[in-house]
Amino acid sequence: MLVLVAPGQGAQTPGFLTPWLELPGAADRVAAWSDTIGLDLAHYGTKADADEIRDTAVAQPLLVAAGILSATALGAYPFAADAAVTPGAVAGHSVGEITAAAFAGVLDDTAALTLVRKRGLAMADAAAITETGMSALLGGDPEVSVAHLEKLGLTPANVNGAGQIVAAGTLEQLAALNEDKPEGVRKVVPLKVAGAFHTHHMAPAVDTLAEAAKALTPADPKVTYVSNKDGRTVASGAEVVERLVGQVANPVRWDRCMETFQELGVTALLEVCPGGTLTGLAKRALPGVKTLALKTPDDLDAARELVAEHA
Repeated sequence: MLVLVAPGQGAQTPGFLTPWLELPGAADRVAAWSDTIGLDLAHYGTKADADEIRDTAVAQPLLVAAGILSATALGAYPFAADAAVTPGAVAGHSVGEITAAAFAGVLDDTAALTLVRKRGLAMADAAAITETGMSALLGGDPEVSVAHLEKLGLTPANVNGAGQIVAAGTLEQLAALNEDKPEGVRKVVPLKVAGAFHTHHMAPAVDTLAEAAKALTPADPKVTYVSNKDGRTVASGAEVVERLVGQVANPVRWDRCMETFQELGVTALLEVCPGGTLTGLAKRALPGVKTLALKTPDDLDAARELVAEHA
């Protein structure tokens, strides 16, 4: 069984969209999305520097656009005229859940990009209230690390499995963490994000997103949709959207998503552009499962081979 997954914020790198825009029809499609949401996605995906695409209001729609664009090139986007790939399940990490909702047919591309644009702006506004950030803890025992984070006033905002937890909080709290690491943690790595996402610091964004969600008419998922709130599968489009709204202020439990993949019988995991983060976690947490990251169109042939064998 093939699981199709979408990465979250921090996966973006300068110029990562450039080769994808060379595919037939891709530039026109991105231009249309840009007009719809009032953001020049082509510019930010090709010419902007790391600081520009670190901006939450830019990074989030850019990631969703890249995910849909790469899935369409593979034939795995259900609203595309030539869609030919049906994964066994879909999931997304953080903002990647909106990409996954598009993969599942819950939201079309316009609805997904419109929602994520409002999400990015709302979360950027919430992040501006207090200087906050996120750092990944590499190594260590999860239970020991979580207890240590709580002692420092930090939130385990992403429990990613494979020994990785992401802490979120104020810059002062993160500085204290860097000086006082949990026992067994090898390294604390600051992430390329502009706020303490999936914590109480994002509460102001929830109301804004809930209002935006009222304009949506979600369909029920066409394939199994795995929610990163708790790793549960969700069969109702309305519930998918409800979870997308609340999840901006709740921790991501990617560890439980991967446990669910195992229960579903996953044999291969394919991560859409800009892939790499989630395949890295899967290699450590899902032994025996084949993984592939769609980083550039050069990866499409290998992805098609994986699809032919496992989808």
